[in-house]
Amino acid sequence: MKRFLDFFLALVALVVLAIPVVLVAIAVRLTSAGPALYWSDRVGRNNAIFKMPKFRSMRIGTPAVATHLLGDPSAHLTPIGSFLRKSSLDELPQLWCILKGDMSLVGPRPALFNQYDLIELRTSCGVQVLLPGLTGWAQVNGRDELPIPQKVAFDVDYLQRQSLWFDIRILWLTFIKVLRRDGVTH
Repeated sequence: MKRFLDFFLALVALVVLAIPVVLVAIAVRLTSAGPALYWSDRVGRNNAIFKMPKFRSMRIGTPAVATHLLGDPSAHLTPIGSFLRKSSLDELPQLWCILKGDMSLVGPRPALFNQYDLIELRTSCGVQVLLPGLTGWAQVNGRDELPIPQKVAFDVDYLQRQSLWFDIRILWLTFIKVLRRDGVTH
């Protein structure tokens, strides 16, 4: 049931958001050198690596590390990078991963391939069995502001409580957070 809803809702979202997606892609290309999409290696279900697209908000040549590990993240942003991140528009291409089955609408956010501390802690807590999500319980409870142990605690809580109604609640809270631009540091 969850897979069907993920696929259906991602397909509807892509149709409804087709024009904004094209406009964002054009804006990225016009405001900085390089492709509109950035494909990163991410950790999926059972720690399998998959390619996840985002609209490029960082300049070409930025190290492939979590944003908080960059000395001065804002120095790496493209002219519209901050806006893309704060509005979460950079996440729209991930709807493709939901259609493919690499991601779900709701689940733990996919770790970068080199976030070993996060991957190890999630694995020790059994969270690796979940599909990563476009949004998740940790995102609506702090997003970028949470330390890794706290993120994983929210991921474990989601693993234990997951249901259709919990997913709907998380999607609603995500919508509110995105509108308010809560919890985004860069």
